[in-house]
Amino acid sequence: MKILFYNHTGQVGGAERLLLTILARLDPIAFDAIVICPDSGRLRKMVADLGIRNEALGDLKARFTWRVDFLAKYLKSFVDVILEPRKKIISINPDLIHANSVRAGLVATMASSGLGKPVVWHIHDLLPRHPFNPFIRAVGLFAPRTRMIAVAQASADRFTGSFRGLRGRVTVIRNGIDRRIFHPNQIAKRKIRSELHLNGNGPVIGIIGRLTPSKGQLELLRAFPRVLREFPSATLLIAGAPAFNQEHEYLQVLTRTASELGISNRVRMLGSREDVAAIMQGLDLLVINSSVEACCLVALEAMACGTAVLATNTGGTPEIIEHGTTGWLIPARDENALSVAIVNLIGQPALSARLGENARQRVASHFSISRYMTDLQSFYLKGDAKSITVATDAQGARAEAKFA
Repeated sequence: MKILFYNHTGQVGGAERLLLTILARLDPIAFDAIVICPDSGRLRKMVADLGIRNEALGDLKARFTWRVDFLAKYLKSFVDVILEPRKKIISINPDLIHANSVRAGLVATMASSGLGKPVVWHIHDLLPRHPFNPFIRAVGLFAPRTRMIAVAQASADRFTGSFRGLRGRVTVIRNGIDRRIFHPNQIAKRKIRSELHLNGNGPVIGIIGRLTPSKGQLELLRAFPRVLREFPSATLLIAGAPAFNQEHEYLQVLTRTASELGISNRVRMLGSREDVAAIMQGLDLLVINSSVEACCLVALEAMACGTAVLATNTGGTPEIIEHGTTGWLIPARDENALSVAIVNLIGQPALSARLGENARQRVASHFSISRYMTDLQSFYLKGDAKSITVATDAQGARAEAKFA
């Protein structure tokens, strides 16, 4: 089966890292993978490094917005970018198109109109609340050969909304983690701490992800002085980079805030990193401070490394983290709860170690990459069948998903 993977951005985030894992693990006998994506970031080179055929596309820069002027540009951008993917689809002639986001799904569905190609939308996020959503759902519902994969039940529920007919088209397949890469490693821990000049005994807290307000880096910075009052030698690592112009302004806000709070010497802005596993292995605590989250890949990766995870109780996060057993959950947008939880966890190493070990076992039993690839490849081959086996329930167990 020839699968065309379409990614609407050339930047590399969680969705793209999962895509790279899929490409590396896809059965080469059963599947022939081709990737199309913009040439503006690291993704295309990373795909090429895997030996996967790839072709360049223009950027799809439009974002969900409430502003009428931006919405007009969004619609114009859609018209402008549909023709180029359509030419690629006709030229490559795939058996199936895997669109690696909702935006990519919209473009791929419209671009393949009339060509009879099945299109899979991979829903990695919670669909933002927006007046454009009925149109998105209508495209997903009425395009006859469109199916969706959601990374969490919360993501599936938000996407379908009140469109009950969509529910039969969405299958939940939770992310899988390659434990050959993400695992406890004391040697890697010492190495990354040495590289970052973290040679003392102070606790190291980290937050990893795109620099954007919804990820909560700013609130974490504001909470950190209270942590430093209890643990003056603590260090905060912020790994990630902006993906859009507006987020470059957010980076400046973060840098300025750290300076104004007088904590710049205890905060490291690492930028975009390819050694995500090493960073996680070097942490005492990973913080997920998102106000909106579907199935956080970073959380699962840290859990696989045996690193304690503190996360906000939002979206699909409670589907993967059990509070007090495999991690620690707090309300979103609560700086006081955030600082209290950080102090509590790094002040109790035995508790953090227990959470980390339980989390590692949880990932091994429920979120393995082998399970994920089995379910995904079954979906590719049987997505139009009456039923396939996928991970669907809140505990990651295997269950039947019915398709109309």
